Amino acid sequence: METIGQRIKARRQAIKMTQRQLSAATGYSHAIVSQWENDLIKPKNLLAVAQALRTSMEWLLTGIGSPDDRNATVSIDGNVSTVEPVPIGTTRIPVIDYVQAGCWTEACGHTLADGSIETILTDLELGSRAFALRVKGDSMAPDIIEGDVVVVDPDVSPQPGDIVVAKNGSHEATIKQYRPRGYNAEGKEWFELVPRNEVYAPMRSDVCSITIIGVMVEHRRYRRRG
Repeated sequence: METIGQRIKARRQAIKMTQRQLSAATGYSHAIVSQWENDLIKPKNLLAVAQALRTSMEWLLTGIGSPDDRNATVSIDGNVSTVEPVPIGTTRIPVIDYVQAGCWTEACGHTLADGSIETILTDLELGSRAFALRVKGDSMAPDIIEGDVVVVDPDVSPQPGDIVVAKNGSHEATIKQYRPRGYNAEGKEWFELVPRNEVYAPMRSDVCSITIIGVMVEHRRYRRRG
């Protein structure tokens, strides 16, 4: 008897989607997608998986019907309900790298080896320039660690304590906590960008030129296999 994992794999291959593309489309890690397909765990958000695979929840759950039929009825606790194909989590935002974030424009995006644009799904209401960034380094550890993904909105104004993505004249961005510090002798407001890891020094806008790119509005940490 065919399992949910086998149907996920079969459908993914049928629409010529890689595991990494399914990972990006659902917001789960590549390792999690592999565990789905090997029936080690079941998807917590089957609707997001069905949407990414352009199929129905009913077909993934039961194998009944055609995988190409996105509108289907699913029995939940004996109640039959109609599943609409796009109710939640359908905003796609690009996952970019630190260099791209440092010179961010609406046209930026991270191109994968197969030529596709890596994206993640979110149900947040975001500005048109929103992007996601996969964290590198440990300057914000232990709160934000390498491999975590942060969703950043350039249209949100930073407030004290917010986590922001910024650059200081280089071509590469950084992620730190925003702390306004008042005004200097010339009456110009200045701020610090503070790491959570005390090994690293704060950055001061009165010492170097700092441009805030956007504010973190979501933080995702994917389960890592030991």
